[in-house]
Amino acid sequence: MLTSAILPRRVWLLIGYAVAAAALFSAPLYLSDFRLNLLAKCLAFAIVALGLDLLWGYTGILSLGHGVFFGLGAYAMAMHLKLVSSGSRLPDFMDWMGLTKLPWFWEPFKSFAFAALMGIIIPAVLALVLGFFTFRNRIRGVYFTILTQALVIITVTLFVGQQAYTGGTNGLTGYTKMFGYSLKSDTAKTMVYLVTVVALLLSFLLCRYLVKSRFGKVLRAIRDGENRTRFLGYDPSSYQMAAFAVSAGLAGLAGMLFVLHVGIVSPTMMAIVPSIEMVLLVAIGGRGTLIGAVIGAVIMTQAKSELSASYPDFWLFFLGALFIVVTVFLPGGIVGLIRQLRQKLTRRRNENDINLNSIVPESNGVV
Repeated sequence: MLTSAILPRRVWLLIGYAVAAAALFSAPLYLSDFRLNLLAKCLAFAIVALGLDLLWGYTGILSLGHGVFFGLGAYAMAMHLKLVSSGSRLPDFMDWMGLTKLPWFWEPFKSFAFAALMGIIIPAVLALVLGFFTFRNRIRGVYFTILTQALVIITVTLFVGQQAYTGGTNGLTGYTKMFGYSLKSDTAKTMVYLVTVVALLLSFLLCRYLVKSRFGKVLRAIRDGENRTRFLGYDPSSYQMAAFAVSAGLAGLAGMLFVLHVGIVSPTMMAIVPSIEMVLLVAIGGRGTLIGAVIGAVIMTQAKSELSASYPDFWLFFLGALFIVVTVFLPGGIVGLIRQLRQKLTRRRNENDINLNSIVPESNGVV
């Protein structure tokens, strides 16, 4: 049974979630097209941050290669959109490279359902395979992080080199229609934004369900003491592979949504810098807290848009300095700072109550 001390906090938390959801769904009514598009990109990155938080914040595994999973999802959707825009003709970049027939692995992407499914499955399967060979061999910590960076370099090099099939450094662009509607129309932009909001809410609920379940408890146990968890009879590698696959699948979903808002995908989306930025989203918001991942994604993406436009030459220096400051002085991120302030206020309030009780004598029952 809930105590009176816990119930109000949970009620206020639910009210906060409801207000945030209402604000997101009603954003097309009070935001300009530019701001709405920027918010949509923020929400797409928030989905990536949720997956990374599940992997890093709850499992203790730092990945600097999530840009690959994000990019694979984006390419899956972009391939479908490119085929729709090209109609019965070959995509323009294939024609320029001398191809006369559509490659066999492009054929299934004429179906939107197949493209959307592959945008999640391909990143998840790749993460599962990578996790099998790393976690089974107990490759952890900085060694796993280096492997994920190697995955980024290999994937980017592959996509740049296979220009006839991937568009090379230019990537895939020039698509304007989806389901027969122009992606540049106000109606389509609003619908895609609302789909992004729904995807974020479903991703948040999925991650919240996982971290509150027995699966999430085992993940935290692995994070805090992997050997102890193994001695209790659990197989940490299986749970780590599952968390890695779910995280990669969410990154692929975010990539598909992101490409609908920006209208282009290129290998630069899978580079090391975007992967580090994704980790920074979680660090700023507060790892180990799902709401912190969302807050960090929204704040950092907004800040990047504003600061990179005003100070394009100094943005990366600011990004690096921010990462150092957060790691050293705010390891709990924004949510961690809020918790510390709340604990201090509670402690001070309790001390004031104790002092007041020591001053005011207890009643002896005489009026």
